[in-house]
Amino acid sequence: MGAQWKQKGKIESAAAKSKAFNKVTKELVIAARAGADPAMNPRLRMAIDAAKKVSMPRDNMERAIKRGAGLLDEPANFETVTYEGFAPHRVPVIVECLTDNKNRTATSVRVLFRKGQLGNSGSVSWDFRHLGMITATPEDGAGDPEEAAIEAGAQEVESGDEGAMLFLTEPGDLDAVSRALAAQKWHVSSAVLGWKAKNPVKVEDEAARAEVEAFLHALDEDDDVQHLYVGME
Repeated sequence: MGAQWKQKGKIESAAAKSKAFNKVTKELVIAARAGADPAMNPRLRMAIDAAKKVSMPRDNMERAIKRGAGLLDEPANFETVTYEGFAPHRVPVIVECLTDNKNRTATSVRVLFRKGQLGNSGSVSWDFRHLGMITATPEDGAGDPEEAAIEAGAQEVESGDEGAMLFLTEPGDLDAVSRALAAQKWHVSSAVLGWKAKNPVKVEDEAARAEVEAFLHALDEDDDVQHLYVGME
């Protein structure tokens, strides 16, 4: 959980799918600002992969890309805004938002942090590393993950969720390492820039941990919140 927080056991519902589409659409729009050709735009290529993962219809995907690339009359005024602070029990949190209204987002985040503590820029990020994070699973013929990491140029590799491995890279190496892993017969399911805690906090008390999880869930439910990075083991 020291990297990106993921809600466990999320109920598959129309509302959940709508939220997933909303987040992926924003990422497609932002990524497409650098060009509508995924072959020449690594961030867009990853956003398209994420859209496919949540089964977004092709028409929706193409419209979001055109909107971001300025090929439609619709405005695409999303901005990235990052907040830092603490969840209950002093668990550090970095919140990345994509928003078309920074005042609305700031108000929502302040309200959500009432059960925690909202900090200034740099208040917790000093204890995180900004990295490329690649989640991949071995296909037939894939080699040892440690050897794959060395050959692909990753800095580190560690166990991820559901049998996957998490490869960590320098931010500028994300796309190159992702391609190198795919060439070594690793199936890349996610490749993003994110934050990983250097010193994750242990929250062993079940009631305290449930309080932190509830706080994170409330943040994740906000439409403007794109990613959560949490320093908790």
